[in-house]
Amino acid sequence: MRKLLTLVASLAVLSFSGCSMGSATPDAKSGLEGTKVSTYLVGEYMDAKTTQSKLEEAGFTIVATYAPVKKGTTIVFTNDALKAEAAKPGRAYAAVSRVFVDDKMKMISFTNPVYFGKAFMQDDYNHVVFNAILAKINETFPGLKPSKDELAFDDLSGYHFMMSMPYYGDADALGKPAASTADAVAKAKSYKKGKAIIFEMKLSETSTLLGYDLGKRTKKFVKKIGRANAAILPYCVAIENGQAKALNAKYYIAISYPLLDMGGFMGIATVPGAITKDLEKAFKK
Repeated sequence: MRKLLTLVASLAVLSFSGCSMGSATPDAKSGLEGTKVSTYLVGEYMDAKTTQSKLEEAGFTIVATYAPVKKGTTIVFTNDALKAEAAKPGRAYAAVSRVFVDDKMKMISFTNPVYFGKAFMQDDYNHVVFNAILAKINETFPGLKPSKDELAFDDLSGYHFMMSMPYYGDADALGKPAASTADAVAKAKSYKKGKAIIFEMKLSETSTLLGYDLGKRTKKFVKKIGRANAAILPYCVAIENGQAKALNAKYYIAISYPLLDMGGFMGIATVPGAITKDLEKAFKK
């Protein structure tokens, strides 16, 4: 009977029921150890305006809307709990969640906050916080299904695509450090008169997250390797203590497209370098 109850509990977790587990400490057991977690949560189509309204009614703040592909919109959203976690050193990328509204394929796809929370918070991951975000999403958008994209929960914090490929901690430094985070933000906003900045989110006195619009040619990689995961854009730049950094593109693409194989990567071999070059332009000199 005990084994049966354990199995039932595990299945409930995998179906993303949204029930909170564990204590509030970052190293609390999540109940997901030894299981796979989906990268996205996929649901029936609703338009971007309706999706945004439902998020706001659920207590989320809309940070930005962005068109990563034709007939598709990424809605970037957050709340106080996410921002508080992301204010910790080196964790700014965890400040936002995203949903891609696909007007062409008639579906919506949320980034799974548990999946990306574990990946971006690393050893600071607090399951209570990120599972609560997941629960609220499931409550607000009933019927979401796990995507085919998935990774083992135990591998998320130390993930890399393969040997010699970058980890989360191998973020790219974009230019030399500025005197302060405010100075670095000002420099980014001066590039192209700020047109490349999709959003600006201040997390603390020393930490800010920027959403960045890649060049038209560079961002076409999403169409090539799969528009279903277009929530990968806009790209984010984290500025902490004056230093601008971005997740290494080989890492960020791989963790956002876990079904992508080596052949798929070879098909976009020039993209990671192009992404870095695009991002560096705003922080030169």
